[in-house]
Amino acid sequence: MIGLPDSLGSTASPWGLRRLLMALAAALALSLAACASIDPAPAPVSVAPAALPHAVASTPASPERKRLIDAFGGVYSAPATEAYLNGVLVKIAPATEAGGQPYRVTMLNSPIVNAFALPSGDIFVTRGLLALADDTSEIAAVMAHEIGHITARHAAQRAEFEKTTALFTKVNTQLLAQRQAQDEAEARSKLAIASFSRQQELEADQIGIRTIARAGYDPYAAARFLTALGEWSALRASVSGAGSADRPDMMATHPSTPERIAHATEEARQFGAPGSGEVDRSGYLAAIDGLAFGDDPSQGIVRDNAFVHPKLGFAFDAPDGFTLDNQSAALIGVGEEGGEALRLDSIAIADSTPVTSAIASGWIDGVKTTAIEPKQIAGLEAATAVAQGQQWSFRLGAVRLNGRLYRLIFAAHTLSPAVDSRFMASLDSFHLINAQDSALAAPQKIRVAEAGSGDTAETMAARMAFLPQALDQFLILNGLERGAALVPGQRYKIVAR
Repeated sequence: MIGLPDSLGSTASPWGLRRLLMALAAALALSLAACASIDPAPAPVSVAPAALPHAVASTPASPERKRLIDAFGGVYSAPATEAYLNGVLVKIAPATEAGGQPYRVTMLNSPIVNAFALPSGDIFVTRGLLALADDTSEIAAVMAHEIGHITARHAAQRAEFEKTTALFTKVNTQLLAQRQAQDEAEARSKLAIASFSRQQELEADQIGIRTIARAGYDPYAAARFLTALGEWSALRASVSGAGSADRPDMMATHPSTPERIAHATEEARQFGAPGSGEVDRSGYLAAIDGLAFGDDPSQGIVRDNAFVHPKLGFAFDAPDGFTLDNQSAALIGVGEEGGEALRLDSIAIADSTPVTSAIASGWIDGVKTTAIEPKQIAGLEAATAVAQGQQWSFRLGAVRLNGRLYRLIFAAHTLSPAVDSRFMASLDSFHLINAQDSALAAPQKIRVAEAGSGDTAETMAARMAFLPQALDQFLILNGLERGAALVPGQRYKIVAR
């Protein structure tokens, strides 16, 4: 997400060409991959466990905690929801394998579906994950999974494993003094670490399922949530054109979703048949009613190929066919065929520095900038230029607004007149925000709606028509299969403006 101006590319140093192309062409796919999995616990930090016997114990600040919060949009404030989640933690804490260690949840202001844990007992969940979970037992399964990482000391184990592997690789390559041997050793190390991580995920799943079963929750909740996770990831990949998110990858840090579902279902069978534990869907839906959904308007909003940033006061349209991904440092866009890309960020610019000088300063390391031309865009001082690399061509654009230089970089294999015309039209669409933009950027929220006697999944999804593939989103958010009949009087999640 593009947040406050300082987070929009706060350094003026030029990018390396290789790094730029990787960011332009691959960042969207990497972001979608991150949505499809629950990350293992980060590296351990030196924070002593909280001493109070309740989940709401205060947690000392730590660099790792701050890093996680900053990376995922900051803390999301919803006191009633937070109190509900901490109540779930109070219930499952005595059932954990760590005894009486207290835990505390922090909600993160990110639409990405993810959760994390720190050895201090801090559990982090994004509001995107809260929207996807469908009942209390599912969110209990997620948090118990994260507690499983803590109790199994996975962060410390992985840090030690990586340290040992790195040392082995270094000694081995120094003795052999062969580049090929070094490459092979590094490949084996990466594969070993990936396998190690996958095993940690499966172990955390098992610990989490045992924990929620002992706490009285439905042990099959983990498999249900993982099913929704796989469907959500596949939908996101379909919308973005990134392909199937369920394609197995031996170098992935997590087991494939079908594998995890199978293991989770088998583990749940050890505790009885489905429906043997508490689910509490109504309590959970009440707790998340009104939760923000999707991008945070204060950090910029993507709507189809339009990007609107109400707080910074500008908007622009990407070329037709582009899929946009709003990340913390920049807005990234990828064309339909993957042969075109864009990046938008900003840097501070002094009033005395002409925009033409700034655009000529060498944004792309090792690539010469030419054809610099001053211009006006929506009454703002701007400039354009062209840069040519070995495999990529670039159209550069720069616009001055409120002490910032907004940098638009378009990339294509060949900057033909037709392609350049599309890029220039996108650059020229940059403008100060207007009433139409403000309406487009209206916040979206999770709302709980009761189904009427004539309601179907299609009629409920029609209330979310502003979303891409609204029916699919409605079905996944509510754990429903296509063609399933709605129950009159039952409550369902919808997304409303």
